[in-house]
Amino acid sequence: MAETAVGLVVDQFIPMLTQEASLVRGIHSQVGYIKDELQSIRCFLRDADRKAEPEGDQSRDGVKAWVAQLREVAFHIEDVVDKYMFHFGYLHDRGGFFCSIRKITRSIIKLKARHDIASEIQDIKTNVCEIKERSSRYGFDSFHDQQEGNIKPTWYDPRKASIFMKEDQVVGIEADRDELAGWLVDKSSPQRTVVSVVGMGGLGKTTLAIQVYDRVVTQFDCHAWITVSESYDKKELLRTLMENFGINMETYIPARNGGVNEEIQMITMIREYLKDKRYVVIFDDVWKIEFWSDIEHALLDNNKGGRIVITTRSQNVSDFCKTSSYVHVHTLQPLSSEKAWQLFCNRAFNFEFGGSCPPELENYSGQIVKRCNGLPLAIVAIAGLLSTKEKTVNEWRKLHDNLSLELERNPHLHSISRILALSYYDLPYYLKNCYLYFGMYPEDYSIKCSRLIQQWVSEGFITSNREKTLEEVAQEYLIELINRSLVQVSEVNCFGKPKACRTHDLLREMILRKMEDLRFGSHYFPSNGSRFSEQTRRLTVHSSSHIHITNKNYSKVRGMLIFKSDLRSVTDLCETTFCAKYKLLKVLDFEATELTHLPEDIGDLFHLKYLSVAHTYVKKLPSSMRKLQNLETLNLKGSLVREVESHQISSLHKLRHLVFACGVRMDSGLRLFKGFGCIALQILYDVQIRDDIEELKRLTQLRKLGISGLRTTHEWSVVCDCINEMRHLQSLRVFGFEALESIDLASISSPPEFLQSLLLDIKLRKLPEWIVKLQNLSKFEIRSSSLKDNPLEVLQNLPNLVELIMADDAYDGEMLQFKQGMFQKLKHLQLYNSYKLNSLVIEEGALPTLEHLIVSFCPNLKTVPGGIQHLRNLKKLTLPSVSKNSVQPEGEDYHIVQHVPQVVFD
Repeated sequence: MAETAVGLVVDQFIPMLTQEASLVRGIHSQVGYIKDELQSIRCFLRDADRKAEPEGDQSRDGVKAWVAQLREVAFHIEDVVDKYMFHFGYLHDRGGFFCSIRKITRSIIKLKARHDIASEIQDIKTNVCEIKERSSRYGFDSFHDQQEGNIKPTWYDPRKASIFMKEDQVVGIEADRDELAGWLVDKSSPQRTVVSVVGMGGLGKTTLAIQVYDRVVTQFDCHAWITVSESYDKKELLRTLMENFGINMETYIPARNGGVNEEIQMITMIREYLKDKRYVVIFDDVWKIEFWSDIEHALLDNNKGGRIVITTRSQNVSDFCKTSSYVHVHTLQPLSSEKAWQLFCNRAFNFEFGGSCPPELENYSGQIVKRCNGLPLAIVAIAGLLSTKEKTVNEWRKLHDNLSLELERNPHLHSISRILALSYYDLPYYLKNCYLYFGMYPEDYSIKCSRLIQQWVSEGFITSNREKTLEEVAQEYLIELINRSLVQVSEVNCFGKPKACRTHDLLREMILRKMEDLRFGSHYFPSNGSRFSEQTRRLTVHSSSHIHITNKNYSKVRGMLIFKSDLRSVTDLCETTFCAKYKLLKVLDFEATELTHLPEDIGDLFHLKYLSVAHTYVKKLPSSMRKLQNLETLNLKGSLVREVESHQISSLHKLRHLVFACGVRMDSGLRLFKGFGCIALQILYDVQIRDDIEELKRLTQLRKLGISGLRTTHEWSVVCDCINEMRHLQSLRVFGFEALESIDLASISSPPEFLQSLLLDIKLRKLPEWIVKLQNLSKFEIRSSSLKDNPLEVLQNLPNLVELIMADDAYDGEMLQFKQGMFQKLKHLQLYNSYKLNSLVIEEGALPTLEHLIVSFCPNLKTVPGGIQHLRNLKKLTLPSVSKNSVQPEGEDYHIVQHVPQVVFD
């Protein structure tokens, strides 16, 4: 973790200091020295971090202490930078006698602050010199030269037991085993095929591969099983492959000069041996995408049906194989609750009670199994431990109540944490802070990706990229964590991209331990009398009662997230001294609490970049908001705030996300006043613009725009002109004024090329011709438009449309007919509040990929829509309640819907 802390310091905080011309003379050179020394140390910090991680190894105590000291220096530098920016970052006041007095007073304060900071930088330089000297004295700077075998701790890996597991002992992977075996023995596909089994650590990838291997191995001419792991030597890998195949090693004469020529010689021999053979090779536990480049040329494609199985935690490994081979990807899922219970009982009560759980132990057993969240590794290890215990409620309760501690300290269970933590250790430094941030959220909490990404950006975790926004880079970071099987997607949007995510409960336990060890963050439960280290950088507060944080020093806290807080508790937290206590806050999140007002001095939080009062009872923003010069995200969604004055927002030059989201009603957006056009917004929705709509033209960097309450044709004309210039726009929501006559959108001559989502809640009469140009449009929602022409004839020309919503008399016609070939990619179709619609027909060959169909509140639609029986991929169907009797098993229309797994009624 020192690598992460030092990386942030070198890449972000030190450059901020070196760019400051106002530093005391001589300090620049000291800052430069510190940067150079940290940069030289940085190259071997990953090895040092890894060696400092394992507990209980006395040989590492010196490394642990050294890494901890280095991390402290990094934190100290961050503190110095933040203090400097706090004292010198505010813009000067303008005009007036009292402003002049304030300037003189501030100058005196700043002079003292400069000298204090200079003194701290001198202390940091001294500490860095000592750390550098200590690293050389103890040989810490030669970690990368040490042999891995000399530094790895000895610990039991329970995954090895799967090698000797009988088939009847395996639970929950029978379907996976049969599917994979079918792929491997399929002779209809003679080309070389890679089968990649992907999943988080402990899911049973190795167990599955062994079961499949044993079933199919006799159907191949030659076979090999190789465990690859994190670090491997390419030549040793090729040599092991030759041994597995039984290639006569006596005929192998290493090239005289070794190196590349030796590798080529081995590859040539393997290819020669395989040229007329059907082979199967299992590569277990692959981590690096470079692995395929190292091995692909040896395993030639001889059109004999060669099969290669790779087990990996990383989707990226599978994707890289696709560059030169046909690939089947099999994503392994956690066990179902039923299978998890079966596995637990088999192991915990294998030799007692006939493999069944005694009734008195079912409650605690069920809770323990639930904590494992379908992870076979954890279920087997914990059940194995319990099998050695007395079968009493007291023994079960003790393990349940202390499971987190047992995972860390019990030698029977510690290996679970070690195996899960391998993926964390393998992360590049810039992803570790991002991953630890999942620990800031409560257990079983599904986190909105947009919320998480904005917080990462505000914390400074994201490395800038000239070609992409910080949010786009952060999105790539999140996808990387998902691909590494560290993060689970809990909800996707209509574009197939992650909308919400979470991490496995046991991975979260590992994260929480790391957070505490590294002082990354803490969870504070006032009702439990809990405390947190005064050095902690982030705080999650949980309370439904009186909050009184007893720590005396609050100055280190950079982020605060509040959950489960009622009116009294959140009011206690936001007492008059709140901003003075937490003056270095960058992230402040009150979402879904009972907060009624923000502290009046909120503007004193100079470093604040993220502020959310979403879904709270806040009605008004304090006037001091104008002082938040570093604010990047202001989330007002679902709050009671209805207006933002110009003096509150015009000085927020770094604001990129202003979120209100009025929902579906036309005239309910957040009201903005003159001055919003001078800020660098990327997200602005849903808002009313009254005083100066012309300012919208300046927001050319917008990615998301939602605008409501437009009342005149002039306002519409201005909005259309602005949209023509918004080349980066990805989402557009437009709400008209109910009293306004139909709108002509034809003046949008050049719609945004990358628009993916479009909502039109306005009277149109006719769809604009430019809509067919939206080749990237995935979601289209149209409401209250009273279209005279059938919109399906136009919309069918959108090749990537995935979701279509037509509501509130969007179409004036009485019939909608989905003709053969229409909407080949559509997955979600909603038709509701269509009062004239009396006929809906779906021809065979239309909507072939449709999964969800909602037909609701269409009073004149008296019969079940014809053609639903053709929708073979339909998973959920919502129909008007008038159809309920006819689609019952004995009803006349049952044959139309009998293939649909879920049918509900409005």
